[in-house]
Formats: sequence, C-alpha cells, structure tokens
Amino acid sequence: MKKWIVRLVLVLAVASIVVAEPAVARNHPWHGHRGWHERRWHKRGSGGPVHPLSRALPNPRLTPGATNPAVTQADIRSTICVRGYAQSIRPPERYTERLKREQIREYGYKDRKLWHYEEDHEIALSVGGAPRSPKNLWPQPHKVAGGWGSYAKDRLESQLHWLVCHRGLALATAQRALAQDWIAAYKKYVGSVPDNRRLHWH
Repeated sequence: MKKWIVRLVLVLAVASIVVAEPAVARNHPWHGHRGWHERRWHKRGSGGPVHPLSRALPNPRLTPGATNPAVTQADIRSTICVRGYAQSIRPPERYTERLKREQIREYGYKDRKLWHYEEDHEIALSVGGAPRSPKNLWPQPHKVAGGWGSYAKDRLESQLHWLVCHRGLALATAQRALAQDWIAAYKKYVGSVPDNRRLHWH
C-alpha cells in the first residue's frame, strides 16, 4: 500500500512539472524570443498611417538630389554594374537613423515613428546617387495613398539599374528620372499601377 502511494505521489509530481513548465517558460523574458522578434519586426515594418499623395515625392528644397562623383557613364562597368557595389558604399545605419530623425522633423511629419519611413536615397546608389549627402536622403513613407510608397520606388530603382547596366539606358537619364518625378518614371519604366509590396532583398 505504501509503495502504491509513493508511486502516485511521484506521478503527480512529474505531471505537475510537465504542466507547470510551459507556463513558467511563457513568462520568461527569453521564451520564444525569435518568434516574438519576428512578429514585432512584422508589426513595425508594415504599420503606420497612409500618407497623402503629396508626400510620395521629396521636398525639392530640402532634398534636391545629389550624384556620386565617383560614378560616371564611362565607369559603370567597374562601379554600379558590379554586384554588391551599392551595398559596399551604403552609409551605416547609425548615420541614416540620426538623419532620419532630423529630417522627419524638418519635413513636418506628425508621425515620428522611424520604422514608418525609409531613409531613402532620392537618386539611388545603384544608379550613381550620392551615398551620404543629406541633399540626396529623405524620410520616405512606406505607405502613401494610391500605393506610391517606398517599396514601389524600390522596384523602379531596380528596373532603372537593370536598364542602365543591360539595356543601354544613359546613366544621366536614370538619375534625372529619379530626381525629377519618380512616380512619372515608374509609369514610364515599370507600369501604370504601383506595386508597393516589400521586395525580398530589401
């Protein structure tokens, strides 16, 4: 009889541990850390207000655009058309994040959440834009009325890079297209309907 009671106590004790462990783990700050981070990233990356169409383009007074003197039509085969070149000259996040904070205030945006914007190069690095010049960087909203948000512009930049490097589009033409009116350029080089889905490589 005593052995049966001992066994019953042991079984109940083990069962209580199995049941209690997930509850304790769920309350632990590191439980499911990866999953929490992914959900948090998704929320931060996809939320935010939809900005009016007027904010799809940068303020030309604050962000007129600037080119990289190291990139010319004559040397595109050794610069922008080399795989990984744009990434190699991209300024560090600590620089662009600080600038983003300042420019969000300069642009007068009421929404100050950094993750609702991309600190975007008006003239993309992939077509010879200046990497660090504040004249070529601006806080572009991810969501804009009509679908003309930052991810749509990314698609245009990718298309222009391909046209410059593989189809003979003049570098200066691609740069002007981005500096003057990237929405008009999108309609000309990509299509009339914007695709503002996030690119996999972004």
